[in-house]
Amino acid sequence: MSTNRDLDVEREMHRKSRRSFLMLGISATAGFAGWTWLTTRPEVGGLPYPLRRALELNEKLAERYFKEARLAPTFPREMAREPRVNGAEGLPSAFDPLAWRLHVLGRGEPRQLTLEDIKRLPRVEMTTELKCIEGWSVIVNWAGSRLSDFAAEYHSGTGDGTPPDVRHRPRDLGRYVGLETPDGGYYVAMDMPSALHPQTLLCYEMNGEPLSIEHGAPLRLITTVKYGIKSIKRIGRITFTDERPPDFWAERGYDWYAGH
Repeated sequence: MSTNRDLDVEREMHRKSRRSFLMLGISATAGFAGWTWLTTRPEVGGLPYPLRRALELNEKLAERYFKEARLAPTFPREMAREPRVNGAEGLPSAFDPLAWRLHVLGRGEPRQLTLEDIKRLPRVEMTTELKCIEGWSVIVNWAGSRLSDFAAEYHSGTGDGTPPDVRHRPRDLGRYVGLETPDGGYYVAMDMPSALHPQTLLCYEMNGEPLSIEHGAPLRLITTVKYGIKSIKRIGRITFTDERPPDFWAERGYDWYAGH
């Protein structure tokens, strides 16, 4: 037989259950309304503009705290492995590496370079971690030329016509670097400080061997300050510019800066 105390406890449980159910309904309704509002906002760069603005804020913070002297960890050469073959955009199978040329655009006259022109620059080798935005990573050994050395040697002109001074006047090169495949099917954009970072390389070797076609031969980008979506394979064009270049994945809703 139920006592008065049992009845009081039962009534209190019912009261709390009704209140919990009501609060859950209010929360669900508010969440649904918020999500509906968010997904019906106009899109900017493949995302509803509130989300794009949030990414832009993150970008500004990342740029503010970026330091050229901060280097990614390096690893023993024997730890290197072959990375996945990720992404085929801009990499048609009908490609002749012997006919490849690199086109360089900037403020001056366009230039056209061969792989041998790149190999004349100081050779740099590093064993670092390639981080994919999908969540996986792998340690790889890379060899090539620093993009900063490339800019100093082959930049097509500065704003005032003087030779480029990468170390003391990097802004003379422009605010951004755009890179794209020979067919224009894949393209990335980078801020100039990241492009001139000492661990941003134009690579022609991987794990002690020339790049394979699948991994971007004859020349690809590798940078330790960005996720792998920025490490474009089979570079056909490099543009130094003051206007932010288009970026393949940023147009599809990803973070333009893509730093880590």
